[in-house]
Amino acid sequence: MKELQPINQNVLLELLEDNAEQKTASGIIIPGSAQEKQEVAKVIAISNIENAEIAPGDEVLYKRYAGTEIDFNGKKYLLLPYAEILSKVVVTESI
Repeated sequence: MKELQPINQNVLLELLEDNAEQKTASGIIIPGSAQEKQEVAKVIAISNIENAEIAPGDEVLYKRYAGTEIDFNGKKYLLLPYAEILSKVVVTESI
C-alpha cells in the first residue's frame, strides 16, 4: 500500500469535498465547483516537527491560497508548510 508522508516541515491535510449546490436568496443556483475553496481540513500526517501543536486527526484552519492540492488514490489532499496553518479547531463547552 502506498501512502503520502510529508517531509521538510510540511503537513498533509485531507480535503473534505463539499460539491453540493447552494441556492441564493433570489433563487440562483451556485454549483459546488464554483464555490470558494474551504479553509478547514483534517490533518492526516505531519513531518518531523519539533514541538508541533497539531497531530494527525486534528482539524485545522489554514491560509486560503496556501499549499498544493494533490489527488492521490482517489482522495483530495493539500500539502502545505506547517507555518501556513493558522489555528486548530477545538470544541469547547458553551458558557
